[in-house]
Amino acid sequence: MKREVLYLVAALALSGCEQEVPMVNLGIDEVYSVYRMRTLRLHPEFPGDGYVWTMPDRQGRDSVVGTQRDYFFVGAAPGDYYLTLRIASGTDPVEHTTRIRVWEEEVAYSRYISNVLEYRPAPGQFVNELPEYTEGDTEADMCKKVLECIGGKNDVLVSLGNYGGYVTFAFDHTVLNVPGEYDFRIDGNSFYSASSPNPDSTKPGGSSEPGIVMVAIDANGNGLPDDPWYELAGSEYRSPGTMHNYFVSYHRTPADHVAVRKDGNIVDAEYIRYEGNDGVTGYVEKNVYHTQDYWPGWIKDDVMTFSGTRLAPNGIDESHQGSYYVLYCYPWGYVDNHPNNVGDLSAFKIDWAVDASGNPVHLNGVDFIRVYTGVNQQCGWLGETSTEIARAEDLHIPDGVALPVIP
Repeated sequence: MKREVLYLVAALALSGCEQEVPMVNLGIDEVYSVYRMRTLRLHPEFPGDGYVWTMPDRQGRDSVVGTQRDYFFVGAAPGDYYLTLRIASGTDPVEHTTRIRVWEEEVAYSRYISNVLEYRPAPGQFVNELPEYTEGDTEADMCKKVLECIGGKNDVLVSLGNYGGYVTFAFDHTVLNVPGEYDFRIDGNSFYSASSPNPDSTKPGGSSEPGIVMVAIDANGNGLPDDPWYELAGSEYRSPGTMHNYFVSYHRTPADHVAVRKDGNIVDAEYIRYEGNDGVTGYVEKNVYHTQDYWPGWIKDDVMTFSGTRLAPNGIDESHQGSYYVLYCYPWGYVDNHPNNVGDLSAFKIDWAVDASGNPVHLNGVDFIRVYTGVNQQCGWLGETSTEIARAEDLHIPDGVALPVIP
C-alpha cells in the first residue's frame, strides 16, 4: 500500500514538472461546512489514473490520508481543515484544495445509540420474548422495542437467535476511529463458570455466545444501512476453524409437523430445519423451557437466509452426559464473549476493519454497526447459542451526556 502511494505521488510530481497543474473545480466545492463527528463524502467527477488526498499533519506537513476516488471526511474537533486532492493523468493532471469548516454540534451528542434500523434474529428460544412480540407488530415496531431495551436506559437483553441473526443500529453522530484507542463497546450477558468438570482447561468459559461486529459508512448519504460492510476481525478471523462466506437457510416449521421428542428437556429435536453451504443440515431444537414460536413473528417469509463469517463451535459437554456444557470464550473481538466488567474485552476498535477479502481497511469513522450471532451450535438443554446484547456506547463521548429521547 505504501509503495503504491509513493509511486502515485511520484507520478503526480513528474507530470507536474512537464506541465502546469490546472486548478479546477471538479464537482467538489471550494468550501464545506459540517458539524463535527459527521461524515462528509467528497466525490470528484473528474476521472483519472489515480487519486491522492492529503491534509497537513500537526507539524504542517502534507500527509496522505486517502488513495481512493471517494474520501469520507470526519472532523473530530471544530476548526478549519484543508484537504488537497491530486488526480494523476497522462494528459490533464488535476490539483484541488478544499476548505472544510467544522462546527460544534448545537445539541450535545449522546454516548448511547439513538436508532435501531434492523432487527432480524434467526430462529431461537428467546426470539419473540427478548423483546416480546405482539401479534401485528412490524419490524419497525420491533426496532422501537429493541431501542427501548438497549438504548442505554434500561439494559434489557435482546436476543439475536441462532447463527446469523442480527441487529443494526446507529448513534446520533459518526463514531470516530481514534488510532490506538477503543472506539465503542457493546455489552452482553456472558459470564464465567464458578467451576468446571475439566480441571485441565486453560481458557475461561461459562456462557460465551460470541457475536461478530460489522461496521459501515453512510457512503450514499441516504441514512440507510445499504452501504458496503466491513467486519471487525477478532482473534478468530484467521483461525483454521473459522469459515468465511458461510450461508445458512432456515425453514419455517410446517403446520402438519409432528414433534420429535428427544428427552425430558428437548420436546422437538427436529423443530426448525436449517441447511448450510458447508453441506451440513441440522435443526434448531425446541426445549421445554421456551414453548413459544421460535420463528420471528413479524417475518412472513417461510425461508430465512443469513451469511457471513462462522466461528468454530465453542461449547463442550464437559460432563459427557449432557448435563454440564461449558461455552469457552475466544480471546477478544466479539460481543457477549466475556463478562462486561473484564477489562476492555467488550470494547472494539474500528482499526480492526477488513474488507470481504480480509484486507485491512482504514475508516475515519463509522455510521452503522451490526452485530450477528457468530456460531451455529446446539448445546442440549441449554439450546442454541445465541448472542444477546444489552447496550452499546461510544467511548469517545463523555459519560453523563444526556440519553437520547426514544419516540
